[in-house]
Amino acid sequence: MTGAPQHDPSRRDDAPVWTVREGTEKDHPEAVRVFCEALNLSVREALDDERDHPITEHDRTLLALDGDRVIGTALSHGFEMTAPGGPRRVAGVTGVGVWPTHRRRGVLSALMRRQLADVRGRGENLAVLWASEGGIYARFGYGMAFRETNATLQRAHARLRPDAPRDPSLTLELAEPAEVRQELERVYREALPQRAGQIARGAHWWSLVLKDKEADGSGRLRAALVRGPDGPRGYALYRVVNRWEDGLPSGRVVVRELASVSTAARVALYEHLLDRDLTSEAVFEKLPEDDPLTVLLADPRRLVRRDFEALWVRLVDLPGALSDRPYAAPVDTVLEVADRYAPWNAGRWRLEADTGGARVSPTDAAPDLGLDASHLGAAYLGGRTLTAFTEAGLLTEHTPGAAARLDTALHAPRAPFCGTDF
Repeated sequence: MTGAPQHDPSRRDDAPVWTVREGTEKDHPEAVRVFCEALNLSVREALDDERDHPITEHDRTLLALDGDRVIGTALSHGFEMTAPGGPRRVAGVTGVGVWPTHRRRGVLSALMRRQLADVRGRGENLAVLWASEGGIYARFGYGMAFRETNATLQRAHARLRPDAPRDPSLTLELAEPAEVRQELERVYREALPQRAGQIARGAHWWSLVLKDKEADGSGRLRAALVRGPDGPRGYALYRVVNRWEDGLPSGRVVVRELASVSTAARVALYEHLLDRDLTSEAVFEKLPEDDPLTVLLADPRRLVRRDFEALWVRLVDLPGALSDRPYAAPVDTVLEVADRYAPWNAGRWRLEADTGGARVSPTDAAPDLGLDASHLGAAYLGGRTLTAFTEAGLLTEHTPGAAARLDTALHAPRAPFCGTDF
């Protein structure tokens, strides 16, 4: 694609108009340098990771230029992500950064506008990202779609309920992750459909996940693998941090990732992780908001949890995205959508949907809801409600109850989750 100047109408008429062009493999080191400077990261580590585990799709790299100088970057990966109704091809946006001397001058806006147009041209209805800061991406039409939980539990209070499902046919063994990689991949693949938001992993992504960066007593990466008569049923990737205080053991189990295809396998993993000798606590770095651990503990109050924003979702092609998912209840509503960075989505749309399918079409009918594209992104996976935006005064409800009815239709029975950082 050509490097046509990208103009952001939200900026002053005398503001610079930046050139945005597609990158090449030759541009990659400079793109990494700009991104790392913007986010205060190590250029050497980033280039080493890419050399060892090449994941960059260079034809999906965009560069913003000031003359011949690269002053901004935005990348994306072509992913398959679980969504309501099945897997969907999405753009996984990453590598977004602006050179510090060029901040707040429209560079990011130019990159986002061009990237959305490119993603649309690829036929991908959704874009998703992890945000370095929570206040950046809503203005570009992204909505924070769900939260994830970081949980800490003291070993002394880590007993599960006596009626937690346990299966005596299951066995648990410890292994080096690389030695059981195929079984880990199988469990992950079979567990994917359980929740919306999960990313299918290729070989290079698995290599990154299993890369063992042991540092300063953090312990090596271990795999706890649960097997049943029909094969692997669950796994946990974790480290044990060796600590002693006043002559007493106070080690910490740090769980990076946990996946299972049955509750009994998950219980077996919990009980292993929560009862390692010479440890005093377990930390689960990333769990779904509604992870079963929160209800399987004998004393749930002992679980100290912190919830963080997780994946941000953007409807790139609004009618395509809304018609490409199932609905939990019938709904017939007119949406008046504001979308400054993807103007093809702006306007009034009639959504007619039931449990058998959906139809989205432009309309001149009076709107039931007036909302921003970011609100639809937040609600799309079923993890957040439009009613919350209505109560906050950020969404206009022209027809009373319209937001609640659409929430019911968009509802997902399990909280979305994404265990893959990108």
